[in-house]
Amino acid sequence: MRLTEFWDRMAGHFGDSYADSFARDHVMSGLGGRTVHEALDAGWEAKTVWRAVCTAMDVPPDKR
Repeated sequence: MRLTEFWDRMAGHFGDSYADSFARDHVMSGLGGRTVHEALDAGWEAKTVWRAVCTAMDVPPDKR
């Protein structure tokens, strides 16, 4: 998954303005105690990060 697709999915689920805020502020155990931005900056694959977001936030299957 490319980063552009990742951010499109984040915006699709959370809305344009909240997606970045969530990604900066929400620490997830599925990302090893990191935020989305921290995980991506640490080299995690976008697809892996998206899966962690889906699990943590109960993203509906049709948006996964």
